[in-house]
Amino acid sequence: MEFLVASGLGLVTACGIYLLLRGRTFPVVLGLSLLSYAVNVFIFVMGRLWTDAHPILGSGETAVDPLPQALVLTAIVIGFATTGFIVELALRSAHENGSDHVDGREPGVPLGAAARQEEG
Repeated sequence: MEFLVASGLGLVTACGIYLLLRGRTFPVVLGLSLLSYAVNVFIFVMGRLWTDAHPILGSGETAVDPLPQALVLTAIVIGFATTGFIVELALRSAHENGSDHVDGREPGVPLGAAARQEEG
């Protein structure tokens, strides 16, 4: 079970990094989201993978550490707010630059050519 979770976590992390290195803003936002999900799962798994254990102490039963669950819940809320902010920044950048490329200009277009096209 641990190998399967570790492999899945590695795959999600690799996909997130790949998307983070793309040239457009939408894949970058998706890459940040995937990376945030991978970190959340990593934090959750650090609390060990338990079966048939309860997060609240009962009468002599084994209990799971609830701290990773609380950390992941907090990280989900913060990640959602951060994703909304990054999407707003990407939309604002695309509106002001006229392109959704992370550099602000399309590849293969010289620096002054885009300004000359807008003027003419």
